[in-house]
Amino acid sequence: MDENVMSQLDVELAHAGEATTLSPKMLLLEKLRITPEKELEPMDFLFRLFGKPCFPRRELVAITGKAKSGKTFVTSMLMACCITQKVLALERHTEIKGHTEITESTEMNPLRVLWYDTEQSDESTQDILKNRVLRMIGHTDLTDHTDKMHDLWSAEEKTVTYVQSVVEKTFDVFNVRAVEWKERRSLLKEAVERYEPDLVIVDGIRDLVNDINDGVLAQEVMEELLHLATQKNCCIVCVLHQNKGSEDHNLRGWIGTELMNKAFEVYACEKMMPQRMFKLEQTLTRKYDIEQTLYFEVNEQGLPQSSVGPTDGVATTKTERLPSINRDYIAHEDDGSWRFDVMKLFLAAFQNDDELQGSVLRERVMQLSGIVIPFKYNQLLHQALEQKVIEKSQRDGLTVYQPAPF
Repeated sequence: MDENVMSQLDVELAHAGEATTLSPKMLLLEKLRITPEKELEPMDFLFRLFGKPCFPRRELVAITGKAKSGKTFVTSMLMACCITQKVLALERHTEIKGHTEITESTEMNPLRVLWYDTEQSDESTQDILKNRVLRMIGHTDLTDHTDKMHDLWSAEEKTVTYVQSVVEKTFDVFNVRAVEWKERRSLLKEAVERYEPDLVIVDGIRDLVNDINDGVLAQEVMEELLHLATQKNCCIVCVLHQNKGSEDHNLRGWIGTELMNKAFEVYACEKMMPQRMFKLEQTLTRKYDIEQTLYFEVNEQGLPQSSVGPTDGVATTKTERLPSINRDYIAHEDDGSWRFDVMKLFLAAFQNDDELQGSVLRERVMQLSGIVIPFKYNQLLHQALEQKVIEKSQRDGLTVYQPAPF
């Protein structure tokens, strides 16, 4: 803390009860100060995916994809995991002690969930809750989908009744499609403050604004959600469509841009045809890289079952699935994973130029690296800015980039 402020605070303590001379903003700044010695609350992750911590409290997480790409199915798996121990490669970060199946004797501490559905009809929301989430919870052994799979409704009535009881105490589900967009925001805030959930699923955040390209409103909504997640110690999962073009994987609208800036993690869903298979892939993270991709299918009972991917035994990690990438700009890790060498790639793109317009930089980076999807370039651009490899500025109304001084 600044010495002058410390001296002033000593004076304030000596005159406790008297009017303070420190401004409210100065007091707030000191509260927000970060020092090497400051004790911070450790990050608390709700889940693990392939053994890696994910979905932290006090943060925003984005789930994206094209229409009908499995986004709501993935959030259903998250909901089920809040009560069960594991669904496929997704599992609770805190284990349920000594049990793998839900019974009345199960010692468990379910995570409370608020599902805020803005898109679907009441009937669709209820159907997903009853015939998808409840089925996953009723049959928690979803790691082995062979002859063991059976219909939840053929289970003993006692088990079904118990599962329903747990769901009613754990899930707060609201459908607000018929509510005006302004009221959806205030109702969401009211619900989070009232029910104090561990996990909030907003499906989808596009319906919290009337114009997805309103930059001011988009920033306001993202800051409001981040503040809510921080204050109520929950993880808020924001579901948002990608742009409609088949090769455009950017998040839709200005609100998508703001979500990318604020999100701790981003996951992309895709439906793969003609196999009718879904995949879930982490595309951005601020901490734990998850290199593996989750492939799954939906069986006749409406339950997810693991799949090896589009081709048996092939392409189970990001490294293996990118043969067209220029390996000159790849850095390999000790654990066998890989990443782009962002500094080497972006500095090579500048060649002998001191600055480049955004479109020129994008074209050069994609050509050098072998990237063909703009969404992947946007991830690397974000990393290059965050790692201070390059800097962004405005010149004559255009966005330009320069190598950062070293």
